[in-house]
Amino acid sequence: MCGIFAYLNFFTPKKRAEVIDILLQGLRRMEYRGYDSAGIAIDSSNNNSTDHQNDVGVFRKTGKVDALYDHIKDAKDLDMEVTYSVHCGIGHTRWATHGKPKDENAHPQHFVVVHNGILTNYKDIKGYLEQKGHKFESETDTEVIAKLVQHIYERHPTFSFRQIVEMAIQQLEGAFALAFKSRHYPGQLVAARRGSPLLVGIKSESRLTTNHFPVYYSKDQCYALGKTLNLDESDTHQALNTPPPGGAQITTSEVFGNSARSFGAGFPPEILTSTAHKSTASQDGTPRSIRPFDATNWEVEYFIASDASAIIEHTRQVIYLEDDDLAFVEDGALSIHRVKRDGEGQPEEQTREVQRLTMELQQIMRGDYKTFMQKEIFEQPESVVNTMRGRVLHESGSIVLGGIKEYMNDIRRCRRLIMIACGTSYNSALACRQLMEEQTELPVVVELASDFLDRETPIFRDDVCFFISQSGETADTLMALRYCKPRGALTIGITNTVGSSICRETHCGVHINAGPEIGVASTKAYTSQSIALVMFALSMSDDRISLRKRRTEIIEGLNAISEQIKKVLLTDKQVLEIAHKIYKEKSILVMGRGYNFATCLEGALKIKELSYMHCEGILSGELKHGPLAMVDENKCIVMIICNDNVYNVCYFRII
Repeated sequence: MCGIFAYLNFFTPKKRAEVIDILLQGLRRMEYRGYDSAGIAIDSSNNNSTDHQNDVGVFRKTGKVDALYDHIKDAKDLDMEVTYSVHCGIGHTRWATHGKPKDENAHPQHFVVVHNGILTNYKDIKGYLEQKGHKFESETDTEVIAKLVQHIYERHPTFSFRQIVEMAIQQLEGAFALAFKSRHYPGQLVAARRGSPLLVGIKSESRLTTNHFPVYYSKDQCYALGKTLNLDESDTHQALNTPPPGGAQITTSEVFGNSARSFGAGFPPEILTSTAHKSTASQDGTPRSIRPFDATNWEVEYFIASDASAIIEHTRQVIYLEDDDLAFVEDGALSIHRVKRDGEGQPEEQTREVQRLTMELQQIMRGDYKTFMQKEIFEQPESVVNTMRGRVLHESGSIVLGGIKEYMNDIRRCRRLIMIACGTSYNSALACRQLMEEQTELPVVVELASDFLDRETPIFRDDVCFFISQSGETADTLMALRYCKPRGALTIGITNTVGSSICRETHCGVHINAGPEIGVASTKAYTSQSIALVMFALSMSDDRISLRKRRTEIIEGLNAISEQIKKVLLTDKQVLEIAHKIYKEKSILVMGRGYNFATCLEGALKIKELSYMHCEGILSGELKHGPLAMVDENKCIVMIICNDNVYNVCYFRII
C-alpha cells in the first residue's frame, strides 16, 4: 500500500524549493498507506537554461518523508532558488516487496519511474534485459521497468515519450500504477495504471477547454520476451499511431480547439516540443485533450497521485484513470490513451470526465487526535449517521437506496445473493449474512475474493453479486467483478470512494458516505459497510407482512446506533487498562458465536495489523474440534458475548 505522486507545472513559475515542498507534502498525505522508504526525482541543474535542464537528480532515503527532506536539505550544490517555468517532478513511498529498503536502490537517471504495485513477470523481463547487456543496481521490480524503457528508447530514439512507455507497459504483468520522468523529454509526464488506483488533478486559473474528452487507442504490439522482442522501428511506429475510432490521426501533442491554433505564439520555441505548433483538433472540432481555455493564460498545474488525499489541498478537479489508461502531459496539454488489444475488434469509443472531489481538507487532517486511526474510531457516531442520512426514513419505517432503486425488481427475482470481498470488507459481509438471510429469505454466500477466483466459482444469470471495498480498487475484488459480470450476474458495489473502478463497473451500488479513511486499519468503513448491507436487507423485505415486526425492531436499532457507539467510546480508558495487561502476550484467541463471530475475526485482524501480535478469531462452537488444544492456563482468551439467542451457549463455554 505505498503511494506515488507527480507534479508538473506549465508556465507557472516555481522555485526548486517550492517544487520539492509540493512533492514531499504529497508523499506525507499518503504516509498512512505504510512505507519503509521514500524518494523524489527533480531537475537537478542549477542553471535553468535549455542547455542544462535535462539533468535529473534522484534523492531517496529509508525511513520517513521527514528523513528524506533532511537528506535533500543537506545536498550540496543544489540551489533551492532556481525557478522553473516548466518542470516535472515525481516521488513515491514504498514497501520493499522486492529487495531490502536501501538508500542505494535507484534506477537509470535517463528514465526515472515511480511504481505502486507488484510485477509478476519482472524476473522474465530482467532475464531478457540482462541478455541484452543491461546491468542492475538493485533487486527491485521497479528498476526492471526503468531499464525496459531505456532499452526501447535506445532502439527507437525518434519515438515520443508516450510511445516508448506504451510499448513498455505492454510487457508488464501484475498490478501497477506508474509515473515516468525522463531527461530526454523535459517538461513531459507519462502515467499509467493497471489494477492500482491513480488519478490526475488539474489546477488552472482559467476554465478548462472541456470536461469530457475522448480516449485514443494504439494497436497492441505483443512481444514474447526472449523470443520476438525485436521492436522493429517501422512496424512499431505504424502500430503506435493507429487513428482512434472515427477520428483523425493522433500526434504526440494533443493541442486542440480554436484557441489552440495560435498556441505557441510568443513563447520561446526551445520550451515547446516540435509538435507544439500543430493543430490536432478532431475533424468534428471536439477537443481531444485538456488544457486552459484562455489563449492568453496557459498556466496549468497537474498532480498525479495514488490517493485523492494528496491532491485535495491543491485542486478539486480530477480525472480518475481506468485500467490500461495512459495519461500523457506535453506542452501543458493532457491526453488519455489506451492500447487496443489484438482480438478485441474495433474498440468502443470512450471518454474521460473531469470530476469534482467532494472531500474536505479538514477531513484528512488529524486534528487533536494522536493518530488518524483514533480520529476515525471516534468519528463513527457521525459516519454511521452519514451512511443512513436520507435513506432510513424512521417515521414511515421505509428504506430508500437511490443507487439500486432502478434494479430492485431484478434483484427480487434473483435466486442467490453472493457477497465478495477481502479483509475487513469480508468481515462486514459475514457480520450481515444472518440478517440478510432472515430478511431476504434467500441463500446468502460470503466469499473471499481470492478464493472465489481460484475456484472459478460457477456464476449464473439469476445471481446477484455484491462487491464490497472501501477504496473501490481492491485488486482481487475487482478481478472477481470482472469474472462475474460477463457471466450475466447483476453486480452491486458497496464502496466509500466515488469514481472508483468498482463504482464505475458495477450495474448499481450503495456509497457508504463514511468519509476519507486515512488509518491503515479500517474502522468506520467496517461499521458503515455493515449498515449499508443491513439497509439493503431491509429494502428487500419492505413488502413482507410476516417480517414487519422484525423490520421495525431493526430500524429502531439503526436509529439508536449512533448513541450506542458514543457510549462504547466512553469506555476507552477501561479498554486501555485491559490493553496494558495483555500487550506482552505472544498469542491471543478471540472467540464468539452467531453475529459475534464476524466481530471476532475483525478484532483479531485489528490486533494483528496494529500490534504485530498473533491473534486468531475462533467460532466458539468449534472449540472442541481443534482450537481447544491451544488453550492452557496461560493462554489469553477474549470472549465476545451479547444478550442474544446464543448467550447461554457462549456463557457455558467460559465456565
